[in-house]
Amino acid sequence: MYMFSKSLEERCNRILRDMEGSLTARDRVGIQDFVLLDAYTSESAVLDNLRKRFNENLIYTYIGTLLVSVNPYKELGIYTKKQMDIYMGVNFFELPPHIYALADNVYRTMLTETNNHFILISGESGAGKTEASKKILQFYAVSCPSTKLLDNVRDRLLLSNPVLEAFGNAKTLKNDNSSRFGKYMDIQFDHMGGAVGGHILSYLLEKSRVVHQNHGERSFHIFYQLVEGGEEDLLRWLGLERNCQRYSYLVQGECAKVSSVNDKSDWKTVRKALSVIEFSESNIESLFAIIASVLHLGNATFVADSQGYATLNNSPEIHWLSKLLGIPAQVIQVGLTHRKIEARSEEVLSPFTVDQAVYAKDALAKAIYGRTFTWLVNELNESLANKDSSRKTVIGLLDIYGFEVFSVNSFEQFCINYCNEKLQQLFIQLTLKSEQEEYEMEGIEWESVPYFNNKIICDLVEEKFKGIISVLDEECLRPGEATDMTFLEKLEEKMGGHPHFVTHKLADQKTRKTLERGDFRLLHYAGEVTYCVVGFLDKNNDLLYRNIKEVMRQSKNAIVKHCFPSTEPDSKKRPETVATQFKSSLVGLTEILMSKEPWYVRCMKPNEGKQPGLFDDVLVRHQVKYLGLMEHLRVRRAGFAYRRRYEIFLQRYKPLCPDTWPNWKGTAAEGVECLIKHLGYKPDEYKMGRTKIFIRHPRTLFATEDAFEVCKHELATRIQAKYKGYRVKGDYMRQRQAATKIETCWRGMKARREREKRAWAVKVIKRFIKGFMTRNQPACVDNTEYLAFVRQNYLTRLKENLPKTVLDKNTWLTPPPIMQEASQMLRKLYTRHMVRRYVQGIMTERKAQLQIKGLTSSIFKGTKENYPHSVGIPFMDTRISEEDIHIKVYQMIRQERIKYSVPVVKYDRNGFRPRFRQLIYTGSAAYLVEEAKIKQRVEFNNLKGVSVSTLSDNFLILHVQCEDIKQKGDLVLQCDYLFEALTKLCLVANKHNFIKVVQGSVKFDIQPGREGFVDFKSGQETMIYRAKNGHLMVESTRTKSRAMIQN
Repeated sequence: MYMFSKSLEERCNRILRDMEGSLTARDRVGIQDFVLLDAYTSESAVLDNLRKRFNENLIYTYIGTLLVSVNPYKELGIYTKKQMDIYMGVNFFELPPHIYALADNVYRTMLTETNNHFILISGESGAGKTEASKKILQFYAVSCPSTKLLDNVRDRLLLSNPVLEAFGNAKTLKNDNSSRFGKYMDIQFDHMGGAVGGHILSYLLEKSRVVHQNHGERSFHIFYQLVEGGEEDLLRWLGLERNCQRYSYLVQGECAKVSSVNDKSDWKTVRKALSVIEFSESNIESLFAIIASVLHLGNATFVADSQGYATLNNSPEIHWLSKLLGIPAQVIQVGLTHRKIEARSEEVLSPFTVDQAVYAKDALAKAIYGRTFTWLVNELNESLANKDSSRKTVIGLLDIYGFEVFSVNSFEQFCINYCNEKLQQLFIQLTLKSEQEEYEMEGIEWESVPYFNNKIICDLVEEKFKGIISVLDEECLRPGEATDMTFLEKLEEKMGGHPHFVTHKLADQKTRKTLERGDFRLLHYAGEVTYCVVGFLDKNNDLLYRNIKEVMRQSKNAIVKHCFPSTEPDSKKRPETVATQFKSSLVGLTEILMSKEPWYVRCMKPNEGKQPGLFDDVLVRHQVKYLGLMEHLRVRRAGFAYRRRYEIFLQRYKPLCPDTWPNWKGTAAEGVECLIKHLGYKPDEYKMGRTKIFIRHPRTLFATEDAFEVCKHELATRIQAKYKGYRVKGDYMRQRQAATKIETCWRGMKARREREKRAWAVKVIKRFIKGFMTRNQPACVDNTEYLAFVRQNYLTRLKENLPKTVLDKNTWLTPPPIMQEASQMLRKLYTRHMVRRYVQGIMTERKAQLQIKGLTSSIFKGTKENYPHSVGIPFMDTRISEEDIHIKVYQMIRQERIKYSVPVVKYDRNGFRPRFRQLIYTGSAAYLVEEAKIKQRVEFNNLKGVSVSTLSDNFLILHVQCEDIKQKGDLVLQCDYLFEALTKLCLVANKHNFIKVVQGSVKFDIQPGREGFVDFKSGQETMIYRAKNGHLMVESTRTKSRAMIQN
């Protein structure tokens, strides 16, 4: 079943959310139905409305039920499955204009009325006709009922498109995927709405494109898809190379590659489509063999022999033609270079000139391709055919070329524009008919509508014995030398004086300047078009010599044999011309369309450059004219601009009248009458039909809509207030009732629990008292629970008061007697756990720091008074950066690699004057440096030891081995980083036991044989001076740690 499974509330919310607000937002986004334009006769107003909507990415607009579509040249995200669901089963004017809305309305009308419909999609090349037909097919594929059989039919319907596009579409100057044939597709539905079959009719395939393309254009897509995307084995079997430049028929437009077309990907799509549509492998091979044979035929060249007759110059091409078509090579050669002529009772072969041979070759290529295309359409129809004989309803899709006006217009444009004239004539007739029928059905008086009747133009083209087609056929069939110019002369003779026909000869002086001598001009309903008669006779004749047909009948290719049957009449009477055939097919199409209910999609392109967001006013105005939009709008607006069923009109606007809001008790018609009286409609502004209200002027509707826009906000506030009050009151009553029940149950439960808890507490307290009284006795029944409580209580308290660090020795809880042993074990385990966790968490840098600190501790712990203060201060790699060492000093000692450097104060050996120096350790020696000078170098091998005091001073004495009186003696230094400097010295010199911590006085060598002393003592403040006895006296304050040690 068709999808109507949306709840009422969800449907209403969706409509309110997604409606374009077309009436209230009309100034910004334009009006979604041209019928509601006040200035409906103004092209500028129509154009302005289109521009507004295009700029807001609203590409669809209605004229009544006609849909106008402007190609956006970009993705808009409006063709998703979600969008399809939104438009399924919705009233046509309920949501913003969309092609899905039109497709859904056609479908529902067909199901409801069980009659046939068609959708006419028209517009010029590049306007989006093919895409529109695809979107309609995709919508039906999703919205129709689904079964395995129906899905198979749906897939075939969808995949028939890429096949027809490959064989019937081509790149033109205006469109990279232009349909070069007219297509009418019937989609057949059963009584349940399921798509059960289809049928395709094609019109006027542009066969001349096979052999000739204008500059910037291509031949049909399938040729390029085969060459670019065909498998290597297939190309080898067909004798083709993967290079389009090698084939004469593919390079005349000099545009073999198109950036927007992916021939390789399209080839895969076509191959898949042929398989799904169930073409047999043999037919597919034969089909591609024909495509390849056309390419080989195009490469066949002729040269003139000594007598001027044509001979074939390409033996490889003839070989491949022979292989692919299954015709002997000699037969092909004769067929392409000779013509069979009957002389009395004999048949004679007359040789061709080179020009005649080229014409015959091109005619054969066009005939093969044209007949193959017809065979392909027939095969698709076989695949889509529904075998069930029960009654079907039909929706037809007519995707036909739009009105064409080029700089040079030839026979093809003449036929296309004649087709558009016929469709315009049909369009006006059906539109007027539907309008008149609606008025009669509703009992509204019909007023005659003035419009341009283009029957005069149709008669000019098609009238028997007098029309242009009759004159053209007459010239093609008459004996003698008939040329395009004689055809033009005949037209001037018969059409002279016709208001819609003019030539260079018939024109006035001013018009003659715009016409060449070989041109004629027709004044179509869409405007003037000038046609060049060159090629009219050849294209209309489209002759294929009888002997070439006989050659093709010898083919072993199954499709060629079918396209050139031996049963084909081979009379001497000339076949119908192309124009006559096309005229007959249009008559048949018109009969088909007249038997169905019409719907229209008019496609437009906003600019020639296919650029998104660009709106070319001149181009769009031209399309508005030749698509007949103004004519249709005038017909729709001839009487009343707006019409709606009473139920829909009342449902929307009933809040505007107190008598109709919120519910009207009577019939919808009575409610509408009451409503419009309250609104003050004048008698000439509306009419009441049997089921609908008709409003004459858009301004009346806009005033109503504006009033509704104001009213609905007030109504929404009142409705919200009432609804919120209702909801709150209901919630309060439910909550009050629930609270009473909960309170009752809760009180009962609380009382029962309280009684149980008290009984349990009495028992527990009794056991606890008895256990406390027997706590020091051996474990027994009376004290087991109490002792367990004691253990649990102790462990719980211990868990919450565990020591934070390994050094914390005092926070471990004192255990009760029963837990003494367990407490000791737990303490050991926890201490080991903290140690392990600490060790595992130490980083590499931290570990190295601790190792150095450990060495410092082993030397100074308990011996040096200020050592404890240094424990928390991290050691640095160096205290002087290399940049701060004078460049001369750095260059002299850099070979030894600097390990550590620190600023010190050096005291002279004589007089003990302080000097600021740098102490630098290298790999082999210690240097005492004053800016750019090295004052003393002490090799580690000559370093006897280092002395420091036990007090809190920062003095160190380096004892140097002196064997020569000229050598400098020991160094007396003061360093702020004493422990760091001495530890680094131990590590660099690799001497861990040569530091002595001395109490009282330190003796040092000033030079060999001469000694000095440094005395250390504690005082109130730090002082360094030379004592009366000549010794260096160092006083240091007592530290807190020292005082604590002494105490």
